Amino acid sequence: MKICCIGAGYVGGPTMAMIAKKCESITVTVVDLNQDRIDQWNSDKLPVYEPGLLDTVKCARGRNLFFSTDIDQTIKDSDIIFISVNTPTKDYGAGKGRAADLKYIESCARNIAKVGGGNKIVVEKSTVPVRTAQMVKEILSSANNGFSYQVLSNPEFLAEGTAITDLEHPDRVLIGGEINESGLQAVEKVVNIYAQWIDRKKIITTNLWSSELSKLTANAFLAQRISSINAISALCEATGADVDEVAKAIGTDSRIGPKFLKSSIGFGGSCFQKDILNLSYLCQHFGLPEVAEYWNQVVQMNEHQKNRFVLRIMDAMFNTVSGKKIAILGFAFKKDTNDARESPAISICTKLLEECAHLKIYDPQVSKSSILHSLGVKDGDERVQICKNAEDATHETHAIALLTEWDEFRELDYQNIFSHMQKPAYFFDGRNHIDPTVVKKAGFRLFGIGKN
Repeated sequence: MKICCIGAGYVGGPTMAMIAKKCESITVTVVDLNQDRIDQWNSDKLPVYEPGLLDTVKCARGRNLFFSTDIDQTIKDSDIIFISVNTPTKDYGAGKGRAADLKYIESCARNIAKVGGGNKIVVEKSTVPVRTAQMVKEILSSANNGFSYQVLSNPEFLAEGTAITDLEHPDRVLIGGEINESGLQAVEKVVNIYAQWIDRKKIITTNLWSSELSKLTANAFLAQRISSINAISALCEATGADVDEVAKAIGTDSRIGPKFLKSSIGFGGSCFQKDILNLSYLCQHFGLPEVAEYWNQVVQMNEHQKNRFVLRIMDAMFNTVSGKKIAILGFAFKKDTNDARESPAISICTKLLEECAHLKIYDPQVSKSSILHSLGVKDGDERVQICKNAEDATHETHAIALLTEWDEFRELDYQNIFSHMQKPAYFFDGRNHIDPTVVKKAGFRLFGIGKN
């Protein structure tokens, strides 16, 4: 069997690397238009940072895992084609700011139809709105090239930072297809791939539309939990309660559980906000305005939490940060990834720059170019300095804002850091990540989330 994956990003690369590692008899080729990205996948400096990813790639690369820009030939030669391209929120036209932009999905479908090469199974791996498969099916069936196509949905449920563990030991694998003989046969072929290392009890099969909607719904529910505990964090700060203690208390209820109840500056990444907005748009489209507004509130609470954090910084620092140096520890949207897409750090840093603060930013994995691009500033802008380590970032600053929960930040010598800062020195822990006694003992004025 030969598999082609169109798209060498955060989903396509790791997923195909794991399939190739576990299924030595299958040839897996990941294709992308971006030559630089393909070159990185063929090197020891991958474009995606995930613990364990490089070892997984090395295990199969050159044996049965390949990365190429030869898209047409790879499509032609393949039996199964995974579509794993970006589906950003539209920034134009109808649905601007809410609906998913499916132009890359459509482009892939048209290219598959044009290339031909035999009967194919086409698998949606990207997160897409429900009934996107209908568009793909119509494009493929219009090819009139004599070949037949089965379109399946196989959404990813990876958490960045733990993607390799999630791929090797998933909670479930979801595969949706048409409920007819050909559709069920196609689903079984994909099931057999995953079954080479995953218990079949964890492989769930559904119809196409249920599979597509399940991905959006899962992300919406997870984001909802984060926004819910963040809403309570504001009440905790006002009343003297401790949000971590509240989260622990309710998390022991088996009906609720402890996961995604960690209060912070808000959720980020490429999925949560995009998928909730998409879900809201779909509800509005199908005449369900109250349901749409319900999900909009999850996003609004996330924005409110970031605004509250900046306002707390302002309030603590005498209502002005103009000309003051603030150390930003962490820029990725979460630890163990180099992904800064929709990171809360972007909004927080932008608001601080609007208040004329000077930022010294350090993140162990996010590149300088990515940080500057995210903030819309040019290299050399004196307001933003990208530092090589936390000590440089904090030197002679007035305050520290911890925005990503990297493990290394727990190992810092805060007593020494405090001695090289302006006084009074402030510590704003946007993740409740550092032991408060350590920070206070060092001399900082500490402000956490959902704590006095």
